[in-house]
Order: sequence, then C-alpha cells, then structure tokens
Amino acid sequence: MISDVDGCRALERAADASIKTAVVPHQGDRTRFTEEICDVAEANGAEALVLAGFMRILGPEAVERFPERIVNVHPSLLPAFPGVDAVAQSLRAGVEVTGVTVHFVDELVDHGPIIAQAQVPVLPGDDEASLHRRIQVREHEIFPRAVRALVEGRLKVIGRKVIWL
Repeated sequence: MISDVDGCRALERAADASIKTAVVPHQGDRTRFTEEICDVAEANGAEALVLAGFMRILGPEAVERFPERIVNVHPSLLPAFPGVDAVAQSLRAGVEVTGVTVHFVDELVDHGPIIAQAQVPVLPGDDEASLHRRIQVREHEIFPRAVRALVEGRLKVIGRKVIWL
C-alpha cells in the first residue's frame, strides 16, 4: 500500500492487516513522483495500481509501465463531471442522477475505459456531504468487484470498451 500522505488511516489499516506500506511524498515534480510510485510498486511485486482516495494525477510513465492495469474510482457517472469536485459539479448542474465510475487510467484525467458504474439518485435537499456519502456506499459495492475482476484476469479492453470475462 503506497500513500503520498504519511500517517493516513489507510496506512494504519494496511499495517494492521500485515500489508507492506510505503510513503512517497509528492514534492511538486509529477514526473519524479510518478517514477517513485511505479518504482516502489514494482519493487514490491505489484502488477497493477489501484487508486482509491488518491488525489494526485500520475504522469504518463505510469500508464506506460502499467498499461490497462491502473484502476481509479471517481464520484460521478463519467464522462460527466471529470476532475475535482465532481459531487459539487453534479449538484450545480441540477442532475437527478449521478453515481460512481470505476475506470482504467489513461493519459487524460478521468477518461480511461469504464469498468463499472453505479447510479445514485440526487435527492431534494442533498448537499455535497449527503450525496457523497450515498455515492461512497455504491463505490464500496462496485470497486472491490472491479478490482477482483482485474486481479483474476477477467477484464479485457477492446478499444474503449471493457469486457468482463
């Protein structure tokens, strides 16, 4: 488990589960940061990168080193509302339905082939926090299934379409 934030809860949980951890701080140089993340992952035998709560953009070297093996989760039904503040964007847009997307990472932000999506209704009176909590419930359902399918070799990318085998 690699984090760019020392002392985060995810590091504690990983350590409690006897999972090796590392911290790679971001110091302003995306290229160097990406190289360090990939180096640490490969040195520890990683065959894929799973980004969860990772609020950094990796450079193109990550996609070159882990092609169709970097998975990200995003709190919208991509391609709608990519980038930061997706939940706030959906509220400002007045949509009735939003959701969560698990996708492969490519060279563009929140753009890669979609692995799975789940819808979440936007309810009257929703604010960013209440809507994000409901999105996370669905995220916790689909994200582990998508990661398991990746690990088990049950995902195949054809063009921009992901086929579950």
